[in-house]
Amino acid sequence: MPPSPTPGAPTSLEELKKLLQNDTKVKVAGVDVDGVLRGKIMSKDKFLSSVKSDGFNFCSVIFGWDIHDQGYNRELLVANWSNGYRDLIAEIDLSSYRRLKWEKDIPFFLCRFIVPETGDKLDVDPRGLVLRTTEKAENMGYKCMAGAEFEYFQFKETAQSVADKKFRDLSPLTPGMHGYSLLRPTLNQDYFHDLYDMAVNFGIEVEGHHTETGPGVFESALAYTDAGRMADNACLFKLMAKSVGMKYGIMPTFMAKPWGDLPGCSGHIHVSLQDKNGKNLFAVTEDEEKNGGRKDAAFEDTRYLSQEGEWFLAGVIEGMPDVVPMFCPTINSYKRLQGGQAMWAPDTASYGYDSRAASVRILSGPGVKGYATRFEVRVPGADMNPYYAMSAIFALGLRGIANKTKLPYGPLNSPGVTRDTVKHLPTSLEGAVEAFKAPNSVAREVLGDYFVDHYAGTREHELEVFRKAVTDWEGE
Repeated sequence: MPPSPTPGAPTSLEELKKLLQNDTKVKVAGVDVDGVLRGKIMSKDKFLSSVKSDGFNFCSVIFGWDIHDQGYNRELLVANWSNGYRDLIAEIDLSSYRRLKWEKDIPFFLCRFIVPETGDKLDVDPRGLVLRTTEKAENMGYKCMAGAEFEYFQFKETAQSVADKKFRDLSPLTPGMHGYSLLRPTLNQDYFHDLYDMAVNFGIEVEGHHTETGPGVFESALAYTDAGRMADNACLFKLMAKSVGMKYGIMPTFMAKPWGDLPGCSGHIHVSLQDKNGKNLFAVTEDEEKNGGRKDAAFEDTRYLSQEGEWFLAGVIEGMPDVVPMFCPTINSYKRLQGGQAMWAPDTASYGYDSRAASVRILSGPGVKGYATRFEVRVPGADMNPYYAMSAIFALGLRGIANKTKLPYGPLNSPGVTRDTVKHLPTSLEGAVEAFKAPNSVAREVLGDYFVDHYAGTREHELEVFRKAVTDWEGE
């Protein structure tokens, strides 16, 4: 199902014309495989004409180069020299309407990419993949719901200063470790509060906003909503934070592990399913809750999950080792996983009731209202592409329901279940890509060969670039 519309989003061309009556230009953007927004400003006349004609031409090179605009070192499927880096069709999503308050209040819309020859959604387009996944859920009678949390460091730097410093010895916004501090945000209160207020003004409701442990670290929890809208909100939150930071001479980073000796930055994702009436399908019935949970549950920790919830969890646990590049997409992502649960970053295919040591934290049962029953997937870092990460989680969970998958073992740290006995996740990009692209990979089953081959190729490009790099560590 499409993302829920933002407040004030137009539903017709006439409403759109009225909405833009005092504007002369519009900003549009799509999302590339790295989760980076790529777009441009269009004249209002050109924009309206594009809406009327179901899209406009957009160079496919954004799926043919890396995050530094360097062409991939191999011919990948979407954009390459063989097809001349042809155009794609960018389909404007009117339901995504927002205004960029930090940029002269210009109207802003997101796009999806369409293959010109077939009219089909581009398989590797992040917004298209989420739509494809949520539509599958809808066909099964489910609505995908999600939330996201970001931890992110702030530096007292600008784009010019970090370039001048060659990205070394950057100045943190504040010194010391100050998780959940009420005092520390006072030092930069205008920036701290502007992040929250601008997000809300931008159509991104924020449930929680506080300091995390580490020098200049904030955490922001984005309010629960449908998965398509949440993926948009998560991607746009990063844009907003970086844009607001420029105003203050501050640079936030969503890098997974900026410092080797400090905790990394997570991008935890909360998920659940609803039925057509809005009922949480992971929750047990009222009678089951009164009687201590579901009696036929596989394990003690899943007593307060419905049968569908347990199958969904089992699907995530079974397929997680094969989709790790969609949670942890960069070389740096895996630095965060090296400490395992000791660094609050689980590296196993594990679960547990209210357990932050497990990869999937179950939130259900006593103290959790039925409508709030959900899973927190704790493997992704703040550098995730939220569209890919959410698509992977729901695709695995839906597969689990369809197959009535059984949990392979009990919850982490229950009798006989330890970090040593459960399945481990790849802890390097190389290992993760090998599992992801394997012929029998669950990723191929739930996401398709076209997506897996293209995205795996982009990650292999990053590996090759890294292998050729001479790091600071080697010279010390």
